[in-house]
Amino acid sequence: MDLATIGALLEHTPVRYERYGDVTPIAGAFPGQEVTVRAVLHSIRLVPTRRRRLVIIRARLADQSGQIDAVWFNQRHLLRVLAAGDELLVRGTVAAGSPRSINVKAHELLGRGGSEGLHTTGLVPVYSATEALPSARIRELADLARPYAQASPERLPARVRHRLGLMSRADALVGLHAPRSSDEARDARRRMVIEELLELQLGLLALRRMEQRRRPAHPLRPTRELSDAVRAALPFTPTPEQERALREIGREMRLEAPMRRLLQGDVGSGKTLVAVLAICQAVEAGTQAAVLVPTETLAEQHLRTLDALLAPAGLTPVLLTGKVPAAERERRLMAIRTGTAEVVVGTQALLSEGVTMHRLGLLVVDEQHRFGVEQRHTVAVRALDETARAAHILYMTATPIPRTLALTNYGDLTVSSIRGRPAGRGPVTTRWVRESGREDAYADLRAELRDGGQVYVVCPLVDGGDAAEARAATQEADRLREGPFREFQVGLVHGAMKADEKRAAMEAFAAGRTDVLVATTVVEVGIDVPNASAMLIEGADRFGLAQLHQLRGRVGRGTRPGLCLLFGEPTTDDGTRRLEAITQTTDGFRLAELDLQIRGEGAVLGVRQAGPTDLRYARLARDRKPLAQARQVARRILREDPTLQRAEHQPLRQAVEARFASIPRLMDA
Repeated sequence: MDLATIGALLEHTPVRYERYGDVTPIAGAFPGQEVTVRAVLHSIRLVPTRRRRLVIIRARLADQSGQIDAVWFNQRHLLRVLAAGDELLVRGTVAAGSPRSINVKAHELLGRGGSEGLHTTGLVPVYSATEALPSARIRELADLARPYAQASPERLPARVRHRLGLMSRADALVGLHAPRSSDEARDARRRMVIEELLELQLGLLALRRMEQRRRPAHPLRPTRELSDAVRAALPFTPTPEQERALREIGREMRLEAPMRRLLQGDVGSGKTLVAVLAICQAVEAGTQAAVLVPTETLAEQHLRTLDALLAPAGLTPVLLTGKVPAAERERRLMAIRTGTAEVVVGTQALLSEGVTMHRLGLLVVDEQHRFGVEQRHTVAVRALDETARAAHILYMTATPIPRTLALTNYGDLTVSSIRGRPAGRGPVTTRWVRESGREDAYADLRAELRDGGQVYVVCPLVDGGDAAEARAATQEADRLREGPFREFQVGLVHGAMKADEKRAAMEAFAAGRTDVLVATTVVEVGIDVPNASAMLIEGADRFGLAQLHQLRGRVGRGTRPGLCLLFGEPTTDDGTRRLEAITQTTDGFRLAELDLQIRGEGAVLGVRQAGPTDLRYARLARDRKPLAQARQVARRILREDPTLQRAEHQPLRQAVEARFASIPRLMDA
């Protein structure tokens, strides 16, 4: 569990507290009650059972008021540990029947050192644990370590503690492990949360300062010649939300300070158009623009989209991925190096050695949510051209990031948000369908197809084999061709296909030659088929909430109303919560908040998007007020002492440098 030092043990925070009452006399323990009794053990024995794996230990306990039996299940080792005459504190539920007994939940042997009542009375801390290191053992070790909390160096300046009403670090560590009340446990946690978030905010603000000071960017002043041509060819008018985001981005791109802006928007909100018009501004100013995406499939999809949108401006984007043949790659590299390639689309290959941009003005990073803070910094450091100027960087995500995450994960970025969908888009209805409703759902989809619509069928696996727990795309395509959709053309696309095969399958669907497209999540982003009006998602409980929302965003992109059917039989509470949430709202910002609560925030500094956090105390879904306080304090401290050189700030400086160890000399920039 990476608890190698006393300091690490003291910072292993309880996940919750069990509230136990005071000691109850045995005579006052009644059936159904959960009580703690203090008694002397008179005898202990193994109770024979017919079930080989069931072990029952029964002991006779007595105090001055009476006697009662204590019953433990599957704890044979107690026969070696406990003996007649031992004094115990026993916590458990009193069972009905005769003789009276307690089904033991926790116990402790008195007179062997440690704090009396540690496991059985008052507020009892419960820790994340392992089979080899259970919570009770961690509780004992933390109790032994408590006196050393006074040696923990204070990190927060006294004036910050006074302003925010925070206890000392030493008192907070004691209060976490041995709180005398719920209020003390809450205040101790708040103190440690603010300290942790302050360290994070100081590092993120210093990171932004480092990138802005490292090298100036090209000031990109627009002529509007190219953007006006693109606008004139649009069959619609950009929304007010798109125009506002464009103004924010355009203003920053005119400056020499490198732009680091996150453009977040709901599925289908029109982020691509905003990026295209920003690209026009970069090219109008005499520089190049590049679009960086995480996968080759997405790069190819972006190329087709940009090619169509930029054609009225006379711009032809160039594709650069790892699969481009050597001779063709060299030709494209020359065009990029000389500046004749004004717009480039590619994967991480764009940032590899041997790729030199002639005059890079703007880098657009799509699917930004797949990158952590450290990965974004790497992109920013490498996004240079042969003039050694930094590029303006526009990060985009179709998975809206709640304001809480925008202030932490993306605290090193300014944020533009696009809410809502362009006018004229059809509404999307989402239904969760149990297996018993499958045939009725197929009937609804056939009616949609006969009415001229098209349907996606999304499967979680490519090819599952006989033991697959979920419907796999290849088998499902065959089944649907022969069964429910035999009167329609059924296509197939998945990530394991060759690029040409994938392209042909998607083009056939986009052109209407295919009625039903069976796919894996390869269609999650970048696919725009206005006539696709319905989607069926198999094993929907296997997908994350954000991914379900992304997939649903592939339908309802034209004027036809959209229908999204979710097939799933969840086996977990989280799976049920996800399916209930996705059917209740189409607001991606609300869903992002719910997803954060269900899955956790994942790694803040790294790339993991969900699950256990790399924050020790803070939880972004609930610590909104401490987050705002930490950000305000961080800004004030850096205004007064930009590199944290003052004596009162030295402990903070050391903590920030340790947290951002992968970015050398961060605080000195």
